[in-house]
Parts: sequence; structure tokens; C-alpha cells
Amino acid sequence: MLDHLTAIPLTILTGFLGSGKTTLLNRILNGNHGLRVAVLVNDFGSINIDAELVVGVESDVISLANGCICCTIRDDLAQTVIETINRPERPNYLLLEASGVADPSGIMLTFTAEFIRDQVRLDSIMCVVDAEQVFAVPEMMELKIRQIAFADLVILNKVDLVEQSHIDRITEWLDERFRRYRLIESCQGNVPLEVLMGAGRFDPVQLESKLHSLEQPDCTHGHCEHDPTDHLQAFTTWSYETDQPLVLESLREALRQLPATVYRAKGVAYVAEALDQPAVLQVVGKRVEISFQNEWGQRRPHTRVVVIGSVNGIEPTSLRQLFDMAVVLDSSNT
Repeated sequence: MLDHLTAIPLTILTGFLGSGKTTLLNRILNGNHGLRVAVLVNDFGSINIDAELVVGVESDVISLANGCICCTIRDDLAQTVIETINRPERPNYLLLEASGVADPSGIMLTFTAEFIRDQVRLDSIMCVVDAEQVFAVPEMMELKIRQIAFADLVILNKVDLVEQSHIDRITEWLDERFRRYRLIESCQGNVPLEVLMGAGRFDPVQLESKLHSLEQPDCTHGHCEHDPTDHLQAFTTWSYETDQPLVLESLREALRQLPATVYRAKGVAYVAEALDQPAVLQVVGKRVEISFQNEWGQRRPHTRVVVIGSVNGIEPTSLRQLFDMAVVLDSSNT
């Protein structure tokens, strides 16, 4: 049986028809990111993969030179996923594009079944919203609301096609219906991998390496001035470190109270309740998960948490105070 840490993480992309999910996936499939990402789509028709990147086509699977594969979702979603992760080149990450008219609740239930939940871990649910067409097709508004409600992060796409006043109207509409939702604005589906997936340099196992700021110029409404292939825009990181043990439940509460401008947090924690076991933290949007590794081994027991959020949404003093509240005041009592 695979444990929680070896199960392959999965991101589900939801969003109404035409919101830009496939554009976002195209960026990943054509990217030079060094990750083996398996993308599951309803069909290959709308996926635009550069011909020189394709190294093989086998039935309903396209293999790419960058290590990615693209698979067609068959009727049995769970079986498709199991076959995908059991391929000789085991993927590091799964991305599933739901149909534009799919209710995400049914897809979530698939990955809570006992026979698959130890092999695949639901990392996040992202909902892509078309800024220009969010209020169109009013008869489908209930479905759109459900897609947003189940999401850990809402990606407001195509903001370059509308005025700021329209974006303000959308956020007011969301404020009336949802509490503490995470909203990311994007142009042409341009969302950093560090936000979309817990992968690459933002993976907990790579937190010992030097952090780099992710700050980049943001979109200007009406036109995207930046290179659309640049996946690191208008985001920044902040880290918290301590050698003092933390109270597990206080740490969990601190993670739950992260502001809405923080999109993802990951790290390894030294907790009083399990001093010999590193606690691995996974936070995306409002989803908080804490699991344990076997032992620290040769590593120094300590806590390091990295958060990623909007450039103007990271307030170091407030974040440090939030995590400091979880520190055990008298470590001799642990």
C-alpha cells in the first residue's frame, strides 16, 4: 500500500465551457519544466501540442519529449487514472481537465474510493472562470456557482479582455456568495506551476535549496505586456523557519487562518506531538493537509514553511506572528 506521501498528487481543473482550461493545459504540455506530468482530457481535439514535441502515440496516449503524457479520459475515470500512474515512466503529477458542464462533486467522489485513494492524493481543485463571459448563459449559473464553490482556487482568466470596473463587479458578485475564497487573475491561462501544482522548486523536499522571488510584472488590463510563456508573474514567496517545536493543532489553525492573498503553502514542521517525525504540510487555498514522514534521519529537526501569494498580499510581520503563536513556549514540557 502506498502512503500519503508517495501517492501521486492530482489537480482537477474545472470551469464552464470556454473559460480557458485547455489553454492552461497547453502551456504545461508544451513547457520545459522537467516534470513528468500526466494530463487527462476528454479528447485530444483541442490540445495543441507542437509536432516536434510528440515522440509517440499509443491508442489514447500521446507521449511527449519533455516527459509529459496526455491521455484521453474514458468512461471509467478511475481505471484510466490507475493505468496512467502505472506506466513505466511514473508521472510526478496528475492534471485532470473536467468537462465544462461537469459537476466537480462526482469527480471528487471518484478519488475518495478506497481502492484509489492510497495511490492518488487530491492536491487541489482549480476553477477557471472567463472574466468576459462569467455572467453569460444565465440558465447555467447554478452550475458555474457549484464549480466555484468546490474549488480551492478560482482563476479569473482573460482579465485582459475586460475593464477594471467589470473585474470589480465580478469580485463583488463572488463576495456575496463565498467566504474567504482565493482569487487569481490571469491572462491567456498564464498561471505559475508553483501555484497550480505542488511541484518543482516549491515541493517540500526541495525547500532546503535557496528561494528565489517570483515577482514579475503583472498584466495591464487591455493588453498583456509580458511574455505569455513566462509562468512567474505577480507572485512572491515568504518563508518561516524555527528550531523550536510547534503545537500541532496550533500550527493547523495558523494554516487555516492564512489570508486569502496566500494561494499555496508547503513545508516540513518540527512538532511537539511527534518530535522524531517530520510533519509535511500541504496547503492550497482553503485545503489544509498535514502528514508525517518516518523519521528525520540525518536532517536537523526544524520547521520551514514557504508560502506563495500575490505580490501585495504577503505581509511578513503578520504571517510571522501567526506562526509564532504555534511555537511551544516551554520546550522542556514536550
